[in-house]
Amino acid sequence: MLIQTETSPEAEIFDAAAHAAELTRLSEVHSGNERELRLAASRHLRAALARGQAAAEALLIADRHGRRCAERLCAMQDEIVRVLYEFAIKHLYPAQNPSEAEHMAVVATGGYGRGVLAPGSDIDLLFLLPYKQTAWGESVAETILYCLWDMGLKVGHATRSVNECIRQAQADMTIRTSVLEARYLLGDRKLFDELVARFDKEVVQGTGAEFVAAKLAEREERHRRAGQSRYLVEPNVKDGKGGLRDLHTLYWIAKYVYRVHEREELIELGVYDPREYRRFRRCGDFLWAVRCHMHFLAGRAEERLSFDIQREIAVRLGYTEHPGLRDVERFMKHYFLIAKDVGDLTAILCARLEDSQAKAMPVLSRMMARFWPRPRHTLSESEDFVVDYNRINVADENVFKRDPVNLIRIFHLAQKYNLAFHPDAMHIATRSLKLIDQKLRENEEANRLFLEILTSKNDAETVLRRMNEADVLGSFVPAFGRIVAMMQFNMYHHYTVDEHLLRCIGVLSDIEAGRTTDTKLATELMRTIQPRHRELLYVTLFLHDIAKGRVEDHSIAGARVARNLCPRLGFTPAETAKIVGGNYVRIFSASAG
Repeated sequence: MLIQTETSPEAEIFDAAAHAAELTRLSEVHSGNERELRLAASRHLRAALARGQAAAEALLIADRHGRRCAERLCAMQDEIVRVLYEFAIKHLYPAQNPSEAEHMAVVATGGYGRGVLAPGSDIDLLFLLPYKQTAWGESVAETILYCLWDMGLKVGHATRSVNECIRQAQADMTIRTSVLEARYLLGDRKLFDELVARFDKEVVQGTGAEFVAAKLAEREERHRRAGQSRYLVEPNVKDGKGGLRDLHTLYWIAKYVYRVHEREELIELGVYDPREYRRFRRCGDFLWAVRCHMHFLAGRAEERLSFDIQREIAVRLGYTEHPGLRDVERFMKHYFLIAKDVGDLTAILCARLEDSQAKAMPVLSRMMARFWPRPRHTLSESEDFVVDYNRINVADENVFKRDPVNLIRIFHLAQKYNLAFHPDAMHIATRSLKLIDQKLRENEEANRLFLEILTSKNDAETVLRRMNEADVLGSFVPAFGRIVAMMQFNMYHHYTVDEHLLRCIGVLSDIEAGRTTDTKLATELMRTIQPRHRELLYVTLFLHDIAKGRVEDHSIAGARVARNLCPRLGFTPAETAKIVGGNYVRIFSASAG
């Protein structure tokens, strides 16, 4: 019997009862010819699937709810599987009195098990058996699979007993993750419940740290393949940094460690507060909308948000042109802000996990990783900060309120001592941004610390990026805040404007240190200039694109930004004029090619 919920989303795009009735009619037409019957059923459901996807696309354009679209598509797929199962056991392989060995549960796994699908997503099915495979079970499973393949779907599948599932999940982390997301579709419910109970007891218990380490390592490798920066102007929406897979990883870890079954339980357990959870949902909804539109437009599974489809998706999502920013640039700015939010949510979850198990974190420079990290200790310069296993952390939650300069000082100390950042410290800093007011921006000590961070020979690019990710940089230098996550819709820039500026600082630092092989002349020049001129060069480079996205020419607007910022940083009018003139930018451009 077909299983349907009272308010099923698939009802909007797929009438399961009507299609089941049509398959019954086809079984009468093709009685006695199994192959023709199966092909006729596949043709009918393939056409129904195409109509359903077209309806889902129209609804997505109308309501712009990405997760709702993915849920509709998944629910339609559930009903297709159920229709095929009923079709197989009623019209092809009826079992009048099935033995216990002929029981079966059909289970959705992997991404399909999460209850959301993009139009081109793979379908992962587990045919769960009590014992070994029987002829009846094999025939039913093959009918479902062949029909799905004939419909043009990409289907991953496995046929296993409960014992086999447990044994393989213990040995293989990919299978373990797949079973973690298992979702009952139809058949013998007791079999599925047995799998879930034994999985919790025999696989999950006592292995949380192992699972978290494996998933975070997978995440790093995935980012390496897709491009480490979340600010690539043609991002991979599924596997890129800040993409959907990162959200999935968060949920996998939370589900495994905290044994939650619904995302809402993360609030009850204190993993996320209500505001953070709303960010979690908002990120997912936006990314699903983008991914579904990409698949619809490409007519296949396409995960790279390339230039040639960005504007069409921007229009579909309702973005309009504003002064200084085209519709597609506003859309992509939103995309990169969402990707940043995903990174923030990852840091929050990692901090919660580490509350109960302190672990050594990597220092800023990989060169220092060989030294064994010291446990918690204080810093001589400030009682407001502590070092917690090579990560700088706040001594208490009022550190920034007590002295707002600490919002800059924490980055300066991390850079000086080559420390990574504790997620709790970054979380509190982000929540303290309202303390960065005009008084702090004009504070002499804060500006001195910032200039030293910008011009330091110790990984300025990384520290500035962490300042940016915490929104401290854009709050302290408001002009920089305006270009955060901003893209230029052309093929000459690979990163957002803010990321471009930070990478320029990194390139200049590499040139100065002689870490590049093709800029020997520039390296020699860098080593001959006076210290004060060196500071001018770094500040000029930091400002060279800071006024992008404005109505007026960015060089004119940028000059105004420089005239306001440079006196704050302690530069004289003559030095400020040199920065505005951009002489050092031309030197850099020539040396960097």
